[in-house]
Amino acid sequence: MGYVVFKGTAVQVADQIEHWFTFDACDGFMLVPPVIPIGLERSVDLVIPELQRRGLFRTEYVGSTPRERMGLDIPHNPYFSY
Repeated sequence: MGYVVFKGTAVQVADQIEHWFTFDACDGFMLVPPVIPIGLERSVDLVIPELQRRGLFRTEYVGSTPRERMGLDIPHNPYFSY
């Protein structure tokens, strides 16, 4: 499995994520902190808020179900009458 490591301050990591996202090098990220719990805490407390300030990370969810949050339609069931 290949992966890229972003390291630095929260602002530097957010800069790197923004660069990749802005230049279409990716369409999303999986944040995997190198050390738990401190790495996770720093990601949640420092990097995520910086990305939110830049408009690159949601501040709230729309909808109450995963399907609604992803903007997916309810599939038609031919065996059920709505």
